[in-house]
Amino acid sequence: MRIEPLIIFENDDFVAVNKPSGLLTIPDRHDNALSSLSGLLKQHYGQIFTVHRLDRDTSGLVVFAKHEQSHKYLSQLFESRDVEKYYLGLVNGELPEPSGSVNAPIMEHPVQRGKMVANAKGRPALTDYTVEEAFGLYSLVKLRIHTGRTHQIRVHMKYLGHPITVDEMYGTSEPVRLSAIKKKFRLGKFTEEERPLLSRLALHAFQLRFTDEQGIRHELEAPLPKDIHAVLQQLRKHKK
Repeated sequence: MRIEPLIIFENDDFVAVNKPSGLLTIPDRHDNALSSLSGLLKQHYGQIFTVHRLDRDTSGLVVFAKHEQSHKYLSQLFESRDVEKYYLGLVNGELPEPSGSVNAPIMEHPVQRGKMVANAKGRPALTDYTVEEAFGLYSLVKLRIHTGRTHQIRVHMKYLGHPITVDEMYGTSEPVRLSAIKKKFRLGKFTEEERPLLSRLALHAFQLRFTDEQGIRHELEAPLPKDIHAVLQQLRKHKK
């Protein structure tokens, strides 16, 4: 995979990258370094410093520092919640309110490893949401997270009863199919089975806003990936 087409913005201090879904932010113990975003960046720049992460299945904006001083500054910025983080997600169903906040602490699941759960004993977690478009079966929601808990958006959307679409862990692994969206859907003459429009987590980190060490304000945006965009086009086209 080439890193150049993924770069959204860079200067002498940091680089912002549009991470594809399915790619790790940093390698885990079993993975070869080049199977992660940080590994690809290290190959390109020589050295790179990880500031924050996205889940493997979430696509979108990730910022990496280019030197130690920038790493220290940006890491503190993210930890002190001085970065505005916005996501776009497709969720199952229609939310009863056009906007709202989920203020529900999150902790590790007592039994299932790697899974999180909303629980009063957990660490504070706050997510704001606004419904951008509602389609009945699905809704496009803009989300802002004020805290950075593991799987925060996914847990909070499940908590609301509208999990992120194609979320195997917190909702259902059922992919998005055109036959569910289009009323008079028919398979093509030579097609035996329908290919899903989307078969991965429908969550994208689309915007970061922050002020850098030089006092320059940044508003970085990563365009929606083709697969989520294709689903939205079909939903708009066949909206009742």
